[in-house]
Amino acid sequence: MQTLALISQKGGAGKSTLAIHLAVEAAAHGQRTLLLDLDPQGSAVTWADRRQPGAIDIDAAIEVPARLEAALKAAQAEGYDQVVIDTAPHSDQAALRAARLADFVLVPLRCSILDINAMTATHELCEMARRPATVVLNAAPVRSRVVFETVCAMVALGFTVCGTTIHERVAFRHALIDGRVAREFEPNGRAANEITMLYIKTCLRVDMQTRKEVA
Repeated sequence: MQTLALISQKGGAGKSTLAIHLAVEAAAHGQRTLLLDLDPQGSAVTWADRRQPGAIDIDAAIEVPARLEAALKAAQAEGYDQVVIDTAPHSDQAALRAARLADFVLVPLRCSILDINAMTATHELCEMARRPATVVLNAAPVRSRVVFETVCAMVALGFTVCGTTIHERVAFRHALIDGRVAREFEPNGRAANEITMLYIKTCLRVDMQTRKEVA
């Protein structure tokens, strides 16, 4: 079983959106997937409750951070292939626990100076966790120099930056309304393709399997 944690100490970075999309992407590639929501707001679980019959099968649950290790052991015993953990912002200890228990950490980042300035705390947390971590630019503007500038700032801080950028696309917003993701809302659209590429690159980083996609 592989565990992926999405962590950022800055609110509004898009952790829940990416966690939801990556969990469904894993399921679409044949992985039995569990989405664990550590955010008290429960955005990921609320989204899962809106999914319609016939959607790509995925399990979601709210979990108390203090019980995360037990939840992961139970998930492995139940035969899950992959667990995606959505964390809350401004929750140092919970995020640190999730990072330490994860095989890999993804750090969503928007291309703004306020978000960049807030990354020092997230970098320190990842260093404490001693787990491989990669920044993924999220909701990035299309064809803007600010994307390159953000990558340079993250490299200077000591982060690895994912080669796939997730751009600001309306498919992400529309899909979540009724419990879908971009690949279900607009198959083969640009938003869906970016998520697929992000998932594949994440798999390559942590030696996860990518199996044949389900219908």
